Amino acid sequence: MELLDNDPTNLGKKLAQSENIMDGLKDLIRLCGDDPDRNGLEETPFRVLKAFLEYTEGYREDPKEHLEKVFDVDHQELVLVKNIEFHSMCEHHFAPFFGVAHVGYIPNEKITGLSKIGRMVEGYAKRFQVQERLTNQIAEAIEEILEPNGTMVVIEAKHMCMCGRGIKKVNSSTTTTSVRGVFAEKGESKMEFLTLLNR
Repeated sequence: MELLDNDPTNLGKKLAQSENIMDGLKDLIRLCGDDPDRNGLEETPFRVLKAFLEYTEGYREDPKEHLEKVFDVDHQELVLVKNIEFHSMCEHHFAPFFGVAHVGYIPNEKITGLSKIGRMVEGYAKRFQVQERLTNQIAEAIEEILEPNGTMVVIEAKHMCMCGRGIKKVNSSTTTTSVRGVFAEKGESKMEFLTLLNR
């Protein structure tokens, strides 16, 4: 998304908003103890604004739509996509958190392209998030669009709001899960997922 589009009805408003945001970022630099007009920082407010628009690209799409490309393949066993890397932004501190998502489902009648699952994960990650919501949103999208017999999502992530500030536990990581359908009902399905995940 362009920082400013060419729609004349929005241009003045967006310019004013951008100026206000950049003025606020200059104030933040001063508050932290530096000079926003010095060499090296003078263009930083604009760069930060552009960066945040990139960090939050997921708001400008419906990630579920990536799953709507389906294929007629007779497969009723587990499909597991492991180690889908993502970067997101903690909504509490605007600090990064990042890691991998593992997404599995047992098809009913529909399967989707493997890359589409990665694109869907990225769409939800590129928002202000908490890991628990991100995990559930991924599972809910699979459930809604593919209507599988079961869905399981595991996310492992490191949070800079915990590793780089506050308690500063640099080796800590967080794991969240979302379990639906046969994965919740049948222990052997869940165990198959976890066994493949840890192989």
